[in-house]
Amino acid sequence: MSKLDAQRAMREAKFARSQARPGTPATRVNRPPAAPVAQAAAGELAPVTDGRCGHRSMNGRACTRESGHAAKSHRYA
Repeated sequence: MSKLDAQRAMREAKFARSQARPGTPATRVNRPPAAPVAQAAAGELAPVTDGRCGHRSMNGRACTRESGHAAKSHRYA
């Protein structure tokens, strides 16, 4: 038996065991949505009300230019 045949046999045995147990799904399709993560991300994007632009960079820094600045780039701090 080759290595691939052994791996295939192990995978098929695992699938058969998961099918034999009542009440357990064979796949992880029925996972609950990640609502707490989405709520936490929404809280981080709250608008800045101190007169600054407030644009967020990918690493979470906020732009320190004035709100509605005409410059194309942002200054992060």
